[in-house]
Amino acid sequence: MSRRKKSLSELQRLSPDAYAATDKLPLSLLLDDIRSANNVGSLFRTADCFALQHVYLCGITATPPHRDILKTALGATTTVSWSYHDTAIELVRQLTGAGTQVQCLEQTEGSVPLGAYRVTTDAPLVLVVGNEVKGVAQQVIDLSHGTVEIAQYGTKHSLNVAVSAGIAVWELARQWRT
Repeated sequence: MSRRKKSLSELQRLSPDAYAATDKLPLSLLLDDIRSANNVGSLFRTADCFALQHVYLCGITATPPHRDILKTALGATTTVSWSYHDTAIELVRQLTGAGTQVQCLEQTEGSVPLGAYRVTTDAPLVLVVGNEVKGVAQQVIDLSHGTVEIAQYGTKHSLNVAVSAGIAVWELARQWRT
């Protein structure tokens, strides 16, 4: 079995125009008060990689064309649909009122382990990820449909926000695509 690394041409990456025309997963990210523009850029790359529908930027979260976002997004800010909103609270109210399923990625009482969570709706799904220190605000959790949690076994019980969102998006995309 060959383990030769594939060339860029073998990866058959889509052009930005071809990507724009592809079907997107009915999954979006809501980034609430993300302090690090590098994390924001990384989350844009994740959104592009899995062909997510949208990225909502809220609160203090930096917006493109911030140089640190562009540095880590590697062009994904031009391929992924995004918008800025003053507060996640108002946006979550709007989304849930429009029939969108909102789940927070957070450790809470009654949260569903990510491995046990099942996408059971045809409605669009928004995954909320919160501030690197404080996590998802309690008011946002209270307005959401629920919380999902990544099992952790070390002493820190936290992951970088871009890493945790990447893990969760991979699992949700896997469910939709299989």
